[in-house]
Amino acid sequence: MYDIEAAKREEREKIAGDENLKGKTRQEMGLQEFTKTEILSNVIEIPITITEEIIGKAARRSNDGNFEWNLNKKTCPWIQTTYEALYKHNASDKYKDMQKEHKVLQKLIQECFLLKGGGIDTLSLDHKIFLYSLVNFEKVKLPKYIFHHMNWALKESQEDKRKIIPYDRLLSEIFYQGGILIALKDFGVVFDDHLGTMTGKYIKANTLRSMGIVKKVEKLESD
Repeated sequence: MYDIEAAKREEREKIAGDENLKGKTRQEMGLQEFTKTEILSNVIEIPITITEEIIGKAARRSNDGNFEWNLNKKTCPWIQTTYEALYKHNASDKYKDMQKEHKVLQKLIQECFLLKGGGIDTLSLDHKIFLYSLVNFEKVKLPKYIFHHMNWALKESQEDKRKIIPYDRLLSEIFYQGGILIALKDFGVVFDDHLGTMTGKYIKANTLRSMGIVKKVEKLESD
């Protein structure tokens, strides 16, 4: 993760190697200007950069709307209206007291947007505000939320707390749009045939049968 802390660390390492660089600009140190937080990586020396803009493009979502994080219960101005909307004046703000439709939305948030892992009984204030926005049909900066969560997962992995790879489908799309597959093919490293690439349907006929929407399924030879 290349953030302001990583940029400052770069500068310190440069100065440690040459004291004459102290007080110089990043350009004078031979470093690129730091403009925003990015996730930087590479696959067989092919550079990969992930930003909010790239996530928005891959997910086909604009970056308009609300983004709130690290909120404090004592200073959050929406906490009362949030609790009233989610719990309908219930005595507590526990997950068990949440309305059924809001429980479904919360499950989607933690399985698709802000992957939490483990149970969903304990909700942070940040998650509750995110849920409140959805309940009220308010726009949220989804690419920013996803990028923020990617950075959190990356830090968790780098600090050896736990290994997490969130948004695997989205990452695959970003790599694809980034030209990884094209580059691999051009280098003659691997082809789709070698990878055994398969594209499946999101919902299969058997899924509809399990849901009770259809009663009988006849599977074709072509699947």
